[in-house]
Amino acid sequence: MKADLTRQWRLLDLQKLDTRLAQLSHRERTLPVQEQLTAATATAETLAEEVVLARTALQDNARAVSKADADVQLVRDRADRDRKRLESGAGSAKELQNLQHELDTLARRQSELEDVELEVMERAESLQSDLTSKEAAEEQAQQRVTELQAEKDKALAEIVSEREDVERERANVAPGVGAELLALYDKLREQMGGVAAAALQQKRCSGCGLELGQADLARIRAAAEDEVVRCEECRRILIRTAESGL
Repeated sequence: MKADLTRQWRLLDLQKLDTRLAQLSHRERTLPVQEQLTAATATAETLAEEVVLARTALQDNARAVSKADADVQLVRDRADRDRKRLESGAGSAKELQNLQHELDTLARRQSELEDVELEVMERAESLQSDLTSKEAAEEQAQQRVTELQAEKDKALAEIVSEREDVERERANVAPGVGAELLALYDKLREQMGGVAAAALQQKRCSGCGLELGQADLARIRAAAEDEVVRCEECRRILIRTAESGL
């Protein structure tokens, strides 16, 4: 393939721009903040689940408190009725004796129920404290997620802005390469994983880093200035410059 030397030099400018675009894409995929954001989001989600469980536990305990209150009140009401009947003296001695026995039983039952009531009330304080702590932790975690998301958005915006600048510059450089040479370059770039054109520097291909043998150097020296030469090792387009060492 033939291409004016100035067009070949433009290929190096194009390669530099494409390399930068590839770097930007890699940077976009591997933003350090993304890993932090993923971890922070997972933490926030876990804490949100814990808050739901803590809230449910507190609600369940509230129902237990209500039931304990109702049970105690039920026994108190029954005891009040029995006490009034006993104080009235109405009924036989046997009936009054039974009332007194029932009052004693109800007193023991009320004491037991009041212990249960106190226990669930004390548990409510502990559960409320646990919920408050978890809610505070969740709020802090969500704030961290928000901060990291903002940091990520800023980093992505910078990448997008730079990519647009590079793409505009590439659009100006690419036409100067020439359609045929550009087609070869694009094909090789796809095959080579990005780098398709490399400068020949001090007898070394800057693409694969290998030093060319004497036969390859002689071939390149003998090639016409507008001849597009390739590295025999990596098959990249080799661009001759003043630093090629020929």
